[in-house]
Amino acid sequence: MLVERQAAAKSKSKLLFDAEQQFIAPGLQTIALLSELAIDHGRGVILTDLDGKTYLDFNAGVSVASLGHTHPRYVSALRKQLEEVSVGSFTSRTRAELVRLIAELAPGGLSRSQFFSGGAEAVEGAIRLARSYTRRIDVVGFSGGFHGKTAGALPISDVSWKHAVGPAPFGYHIAPFPDVTRCEGTPNDCAGASLEALRRLIGEKAGGRLAAIILEPVQGTAGNLVPPEGFLTAVREVAHDHGALFIADEMITGFGRTGRMFGVDHDAVVPDILTVGKGMGGGFPVSAVISTDEIMAAEPFSLPSASSSSYGGSPLAAAAVLVTLQTILDENLTENAARVGDQLRDGLRAIASRHGTIANVRGRGLLVGFDLVEPGTRKILSKTGCVEFFKRCLAGGLILMGYTPRVRIHPPLILNSAEAERGLEILDWALASIA
Repeated sequence: MLVERQAAAKSKSKLLFDAEQQFIAPGLQTIALLSELAIDHGRGVILTDLDGKTYLDFNAGVSVASLGHTHPRYVSALRKQLEEVSVGSFTSRTRAELVRLIAELAPGGLSRSQFFSGGAEAVEGAIRLARSYTRRIDVVGFSGGFHGKTAGALPISDVSWKHAVGPAPFGYHIAPFPDVTRCEGTPNDCAGASLEALRRLIGEKAGGRLAAIILEPVQGTAGNLVPPEGFLTAVREVAHDHGALFIADEMITGFGRTGRMFGVDHDAVVPDILTVGKGMGGGFPVSAVISTDEIMAAEPFSLPSASSSSYGGSPLAAAAVLVTLQTILDENLTENAARVGDQLRDGLRAIASRHGTIANVRGRGLLVGFDLVEPGTRKILSKTGCVEFFKRCLAGGLILMGYTPRVRIHPPLILNSAEAERGLEILDWALASIA
């Protein structure tokens, strides 16, 4: 009887979460484990759990749901495609229209696309492409970067446990990223020190073997960190000085997230290879590598079946990407991301001036970050304090990646001004309550 009463006291959401935990493997995303939510449905920027409680979604599946949840145009396009054909690598009207649209949107002469299923797969594809073109092996990434958890992406991802799963492949190196929130001096000083260290690393460890340098225009997993102005251009120059290619990993920043179509547009730099994913499919698992005619022709990458993917570029995936990109364009969501993103950062700076519990408000467009600190200091908040902040936000009806000192905000691109203001109110309340 006691067990029955305890079960009855649990919410429907928690009961389903507990039931799933008996069979699902551990290692789920932290946000899912800490929230213990079971979601019933979503509409726009609002998620509703099994108990009918609503949440403002400032996570969007980690920048995936560009159009929010169950956008009518998105649902209609996928339903239509499902009724026609959903799998296969044959040419379809949808994919033919999609690759032409991507060529129009991509910077410079990046006009060729190859599709994959997930981010790490696309990053590994980009590395294989760079190696095919340069006939070299070594790849350099940056501290704080994250490019995936597969064997070819993990060595250049700043993940604490990566050496516990076995030795890394040969030829991967990590240079220091110019984190202006932690390095001393001006942003230019930070960038200069990073570039000097990058050149030194290449000379000492990758001389004559460098195939590519890979960089996120804004480092997402590290806390939505924006590099100093001009840093991307300088990194591209270093790569070219060594006969290597510059890969911009726009898995998070691509297609409007930063208030520009691509993150590299803020520096007006054209990468040699672009990787995209997450928000481009609006929720469907799809990613891509985009490059020039010349680079894409390199063998063995260009050989039949050498760069293909069983699911990448399927009719259903192509339909998801096409409707997402067309909606971003038709509804001016890139401009909306710039405008509402500015509102969020301005609001957070105002909160910081009142509470002193947050610092280093940063970001571009609807890719926003800040640091949780001990009130009135620059000391980062304890793990316990961060989790408490996350749970207070959740209690107030706000979902965001706020359980570490570096808080990440990336809502759907459809977020409007009123919804942004509501999110700021909950953040203000949560910060006040933990202070």
